Amino acid sequence: MAGYDGVFDTLGLRDWCDQDKTDAPMSMAQLLAQSGGATEKAPLPFPSLDALHDSCARIAQTRDVTQGLEDGFLSIRPELKLVLDPITQPLSWLLDGALFLFETTPWWLMIPLLVIIAYVVSRSRPVTGFVALVLLFFGLIDHYEVAMQTLAIVFVCTGLSVLLGVPIGIAMSKSDTAQRMIVPILDLLQTLPTFVYLIPLIFLFSVTESKIYGIAVIVYAIVPVIRLTDLGIRLVDQDVVEAANAFGMTPGQKLTRVELPLALPNIMAGVNQTIMMSLAMVVIASMISAPGLGVLVLRGIRSLDLGVGIVAGLGIVLLAVILDRVSKAALARIDTHRNEQ
Repeated sequence: MAGYDGVFDTLGLRDWCDQDKTDAPMSMAQLLAQSGGATEKAPLPFPSLDALHDSCARIAQTRDVTQGLEDGFLSIRPELKLVLDPITQPLSWLLDGALFLFETTPWWLMIPLLVIIAYVVSRSRPVTGFVALVLLFFGLIDHYEVAMQTLAIVFVCTGLSVLLGVPIGIAMSKSDTAQRMIVPILDLLQTLPTFVYLIPLIFLFSVTESKIYGIAVIVYAIVPVIRLTDLGIRLVDQDVVEAANAFGMTPGQKLTRVELPLALPNIMAGVNQTIMMSLAMVVIASMISAPGLGVLVLRGIRSLDLGVGIVAGLGIVLLAVILDRVSKAALARIDTHRNEQ
């Protein structure tokens, strides 16, 4: 006798429960019990779907719910793919183009170019020297090519995250309604485990398309720049805003000449966090064909090759450090320039 037979009998639902009664697949608890792996069953189990199904066959099992979700997603997959394919195709072109550029440019041209960019952004000789040493180290250990692949993906995904995230953050700062609508979505994106991002993408796109990992990286990494853009503009001194209004500035002029410059340190902090999150997700996205250092980490795990995994992991750490140092040096420059004014 199942735990809740008496409940359904008392409610007079026995005939309803026994209609269409079929030999449904066994629940997980039944499978464990059959194999001898289950512990002694409690006298009255928690009224879960599986427990209620044991007493009333008309109640769906948990596996029916999960199967229904999968069937629902697969039923709308063609329409989703039809809409998303043309929208996301430029992302594949950008990623493929960046990878081609970083892979085919000779090292003797690419390394000096990256060092010059690091100096222009940071204006710090120690940071620039560290960037040069790290890039030369990658070449020394024959990890230059995979490091460039990872760097190309981070550049593209971070750039798109900033281009999309800053306008969304501005819209949130200007409308409390927009903020209330978007904040729960951002909370969800920050709470979801990283591997969950990959599940719907695998069903929607081919693993041979670059956009499959590009979307995962952007969706995961875009949250900080949105939040900190919104926060930075909201923290702008209201006296300054009122002065701008007194001078007759239009909303566009006030945004570009007053609010964004004052909010720039917070926005740059968001960019820094977006870079770090992009790099973290690129490693995980190697499971769905993202090239770079993450592939070597995954290879080390699969083949239990300790050396390969550790060296690739060290390379990821070094990339994270140089990106962090360059972006923080740029933020320090902005703060110093603002204080001098």
